[in-house]
Amino acid sequence: MKIANIIIEVVERTIPDTGLDSDLGRFSGTTEQGLLRVITDEGIEGNCFIGNFRQGGRGLFRSILDVIKPELVGRDSADREWLWNRLGILASRKGVTPNAWAPVDVALWDIAGKAAGVPIYKLLGSYKEETPVYATYPPRHDTPEGYLEEAKEVLSHGFTAYKIHPGAMSTGNVVKAVTLIRHFVGDSMNLMLDPNCGYRFRKALAIGQVLDANQFYWYEDPVPHYELDSIKELDNRLIVPLCMSDQNPQQFYNSANMIRHQSARIVRGTSQKLGITGLKKLCSMAEGFGLNCEIGQAGNPLLNAANLHVTLSVSNCDYYEYWMPQEAQQFGLMNDISLNNSCCIEAPTLPGLGFSIDWDWIKSHKIDSLGA
Repeated sequence: MKIANIIIEVVERTIPDTGLDSDLGRFSGTTEQGLLRVITDEGIEGNCFIGNFRQGGRGLFRSILDVIKPELVGRDSADREWLWNRLGILASRKGVTPNAWAPVDVALWDIAGKAAGVPIYKLLGSYKEETPVYATYPPRHDTPEGYLEEAKEVLSHGFTAYKIHPGAMSTGNVVKAVTLIRHFVGDSMNLMLDPNCGYRFRKALAIGQVLDANQFYWYEDPVPHYELDSIKELDNRLIVPLCMSDQNPQQFYNSANMIRHQSARIVRGTSQKLGITGLKKLCSMAEGFGLNCEIGQAGNPLLNAANLHVTLSVSNCDYYEYWMPQEAQQFGLMNDISLNNSCCIEAPTLPGLGFSIDWDWIKSHKIDSLGA
């Protein structure tokens, strides 16, 4: 089955005002994203949305159409490994980023699943039929009391795991927040903390020691991802496992270096940068060393679906990351990822990515069609 064409339908949508004012960026207003259409000569079409809901997708369109499309048109749609191994050259010589390559890889997997008539996780090798989730919001409070109220909200919805994004709060306020939250939830929740690579070593260590005292499940990206000595020293001094790193653009190779140097006990990946091909590889690499690979949200519905399929196919990812409010990143589908009564996400049953595109919505929000 050959690739006949690659088209991007550009859509403009309004992110609902969720009341969040985050130091991670915009969570309301208008954004442009793309629906990728990889069309084959047998009529099967693979899809993925392009770009996350904060930055949009406009900066990725030209790389996909001007660089990746000429590489793929006329090739077999199964040539995913070939494309993965071309990425280094395309990046160094033609400026293709992992974020531009990743949705193309996901769309190729979507074709494979549709052609086989099964969801992608079954092609990858299914491990489980549902996954637990942890709830998280972007950093949106500047007081410990604000985070305590957030924890109460999350617990009231039935979640059994919660990740705190503390933003730029002082050491004392973070210490107070995590202590208040643990006291309130008791043993009913696994707790994580993610300061988004925002601390220097001394602050990271002081807060990490309090996380130890409060039996946190992991400590995510406490310091910048490139400070390998600080990461290794924190890992040596703390009980709570370090989980690194959402922010490195080369997640696969950065994680390989961390594993090699025993710098962290949990690695981090997302289909937004690794596609399905790279994310599955990362999980397998971590598994070989007895480590978990915890998968981070990907910023749009079909990339998040890709995360879900990999999560369902591996034994070393404990949770799906469930960002709230979901309406900030859910659009353009007839059905979307949702929770069951146990606050778990069940495996899709439809072929490919397993979520049907709302073509009427796409048509009504389309502002351009590129590559036709």
